[in-house]
Amino acid sequence: MLTHLSIQNFAVVKNISLSLAEGMSAITGETGAGKSIGIDALSLCIGGRADANMVRSGAAKAEIIAHFDINNRTKVQQWLVEHELDDEGECFIRRVISAEGRSKAFINGIPVSLQQLKQLGAFLISIHGQNAHQSLLKDSVQRQLLDNFAEHPELVTQTQSAYKVLNEAQSRFEYLQSQAQAREDRVQLLSYQVSELDEFGLGDTEFESLEIEHKRLSNSQALLEETQHSYARLYDDDEFNALSAIQQSVDSLQDLCDSDPALEPIVSLLNEAAIQVKEAATELRAYNEDLDVDPAEIAEVQARFDKVNELARKHQVMPEMLYSHHMTLAQELSDIHNASDELEDMQTRLDKLKADYNQAAQRLSESRQAHAIELAAAIETQIQRMNMPHATLSIDVAFSPEKRSALGSDDVTFLIATNPGQKADSLDKVVSGGELARIGLAMHVIASNNGAIPTLIFDEVDTGISGPTASIVGQLLRTMGKHAQVLCVTHLPQVAAQAHNQLFVTKQVTGNNTETQILNLSADDRISELARLLAGDKVTESALSNARSLLENVAQ
Repeated sequence: MLTHLSIQNFAVVKNISLSLAEGMSAITGETGAGKSIGIDALSLCIGGRADANMVRSGAAKAEIIAHFDINNRTKVQQWLVEHELDDEGECFIRRVISAEGRSKAFINGIPVSLQQLKQLGAFLISIHGQNAHQSLLKDSVQRQLLDNFAEHPELVTQTQSAYKVLNEAQSRFEYLQSQAQAREDRVQLLSYQVSELDEFGLGDTEFESLEIEHKRLSNSQALLEETQHSYARLYDDDEFNALSAIQQSVDSLQDLCDSDPALEPIVSLLNEAAIQVKEAATELRAYNEDLDVDPAEIAEVQARFDKVNELARKHQVMPEMLYSHHMTLAQELSDIHNASDELEDMQTRLDKLKADYNQAAQRLSESRQAHAIELAAAIETQIQRMNMPHATLSIDVAFSPEKRSALGSDDVTFLIATNPGQKADSLDKVVSGGELARIGLAMHVIASNNGAIPTLIFDEVDTGISGPTASIVGQLLRTMGKHAQVLCVTHLPQVAAQAHNQLFVTKQVTGNNTETQILNLSADDRISELARLLAGDKVTESALSNARSLLENVAQ
């Protein structure tokens, strides 16, 4: 619960330090005094939007600090530990707003994001404004109220998980379906292309070998003639050949070596040259004899070489890339066939996931239907106490298998009849604003019993209520104070009298300076304030007597 609130330079507040107690605390004051300022400050502490206009005129910054007692608040303690914000069981929130509109947030002195502030705030405080009951008209809010009352989060989670998996599978299935025709058209083209390339059967490195063979055979006649001529020039020409010329030089110079030994190295080189020429001639003759110019082979190689180039041009790739292109097309064709198989498998999986979702949604619906009877009876009891004695309320839970959402397949509708003989219908068609406020308050009373949120704040939720009904509303708020800390801004003495504690908001104007203060009222001060609420600015002895009577009746 909220134990202490400190506000500095916020709106018309200069400095307020306020300790808060358990039970119900009523907040009263004159119109325009700023009774809602504390609520606005707390709203910032749980992630509300900050604005430069919130900073008191002339101040550099506004600061709000809220301290909470989190003993026995397991969820809060776990959250703080998970986010490494735990400080030996302490929990205080600090929000600072600069005059320029910049905002900073701290939990236990550690800077945090606005999202973290909202997450923690949801465990600590629930604020209900003057028109909050209008949200009861929304189907989504009615469903959420029922789920909160039923306390079946595991069923909601199971349904959400089943829906998420189903939705993802459905999206994949629809994508595969949308691509089915495009895949079919692509399959026809790929099947033809891959079949043609399969039939040709080009090997992985065949083109490189084919290119070399094509060059050789294309120039086979020139190779044959030139090797024959070279062989003759080196060895076989009768008029002149290189080997004979070298041999003659060796013979001539050999005789002169006795005259000059310096010629011996030269003769040795010429002998080696003669050997090399003879070996080269022998190799040329063997190459020439093996060179088989087969017109049929030339035609075959030429045809295959031309076909490679033709297919390469057709597929707009380089000839040396034709094989890898063939493999790419074959893989794409295989992938498309796999996608078709996936579509068939996905249909089977989708049917199972739909069945899983329907089962989870059915369990959730059954729980809602069972708890709807209990919740309707509880609300009916409370609103009948608030000057709606003939009101009857029921909650319709309509399960529609064809309707799927993360929150189930139910349409939840609150149906009410406020007068005897009146046909029950939805809230928006039957109840007035005041009646809707009472129904909303009844829901808060019921919800407070589970103690999920320690501090409940109501900002003039009793608007439109007066007389005996106001006394009942006050009693209900007091009852809520047994299970949670209740702070209620009110202008009704019947409501304020029911509070365990009372705070008074006062505004002082000095020249151009306005300052708001919040005071804890003593027992005598409460009598005076209740008398003011009863009689207005002119407090009479009769009003004071009535005020005492209100408090005494509560005490009894």
